[in-house]
Amino acid sequence: MKTKAVRLYGKKDLRVEEFELPQINEDEILAKVITDSLCMSSYKAANQASDHKRIPDDIAENPIMIGHEFAGEIVEVGANWQDKFKSGQKFSIQPAIYYEDGPVGVLSAPGYSYKYIGGDATYVIIPKDVLVQDCLLAYEGPGYYPASLAEPLSCVIGAMHANYHTTAGSYVHKMEIVDGGKMAILAGVGPMGLAAINYVLRREDRKPSLMVVTDIDQTRLDRAAELYTVEFAKERGIELKYINTAEMADPVAGLKELTGGTGYDDVFVFAPVAPVVEQGDAILGFDGCLNFFAGPSNTEFSAKMNFYNVHYAYTHIVGTSGGNTDDMKEALEIMTAGLDPAGLVTHIGGLNTVPEATLSLPNIPGGKKLIYPHFDFPLTAIDDFEEKGKENPVYVELDKLCKKYMGLWNVEAEAYLLENGEKL
Repeated sequence: MKTKAVRLYGKKDLRVEEFELPQINEDEILAKVITDSLCMSSYKAANQASDHKRIPDDIAENPIMIGHEFAGEIVEVGANWQDKFKSGQKFSIQPAIYYEDGPVGVLSAPGYSYKYIGGDATYVIIPKDVLVQDCLLAYEGPGYYPASLAEPLSCVIGAMHANYHTTAGSYVHKMEIVDGGKMAILAGVGPMGLAAINYVLRREDRKPSLMVVTDIDQTRLDRAAELYTVEFAKERGIELKYINTAEMADPVAGLKELTGGTGYDDVFVFAPVAPVVEQGDAILGFDGCLNFFAGPSNTEFSAKMNFYNVHYAYTHIVGTSGGNTDDMKEALEIMTAGLDPAGLVTHIGGLNTVPEATLSLPNIPGGKKLIYPHFDFPLTAIDDFEEKGKENPVYVELDKLCKKYMGLWNVEAEAYLLENGEKL
């Protein structure tokens, strides 16, 4: 079986190549990748190469496939796994595995560590490492892109579960956000912030009474408010407010005022910007938990924290960057039940666009860039489909289908692309 894949050979050295995959053994699965979502983690990996903790030292001779937010169909199942998986089954991958006998030894992960598995490929071999850790997950919901976005959604789910609170006189940490509490999501209308808003609004087990979402980009705030409305939040029992802190004379005082002066029980920081982190710390209430979600590239990144409040107001901090397998399963379940992560997606592209797009991710506006590896078309913003339709009739129909769903990518558009797009 031949595959086309984007492989990493060194720092900023990404190449689209076609090569033969070996025959699978009894502990492997051959799979077809349908879609992969580009992630800033891949940007970091491509820039750091072998300096990255998940990437082997010998990639110049044994390049790895990149991409870890992917979904597709199983093609062939090795003998030892035929009781659990079958040909034609849709799947998602939990990439954050740890398997001591893996090829790297520590922190091995699809999209970082393996020669034959990564999301930016047409076909891959799912290794034993993934299977024995229960990280190949069946998906029964509509389309493929939701399963591809299960990994970023699981990161948000993991963050919510990782927050904790305390009771005076007890050493037991009560995990999770405060049910009926006050929550702030700072720098919260990027792709992951939108995923967090969507998840909080859809949860059935617990939710805040107040959710304040901030940013300094009014256009992005307006888009978030259109996707996840104040009215819908009210129906779910949540008072939702979108705030442009650039327009506030004193953001800390203004944000605390929204809580009646008490401060926030749960604060999530979605940008590695020191003033934003410090703002988050300053608006914490008694026993408030700040979750620093955004992973910085700068190993010396730091920000001030009020340790008087740590001592006397019991404020505390956690940092999360990924979800575990249970979080992935929850993401797939909630999407199968109706949560659509399409609000994260702003661009669609084919495999050949991946090297340039990955290395340019910080400079490409918008949200998630969704890749369909079996197709050859430029990375295109959904907002540009109408203009592109003047040159290519496929975009005419894609534009119609997206406008049918408030300008969002959707299962109908995906199905049309898979049927009518230009193949590699």
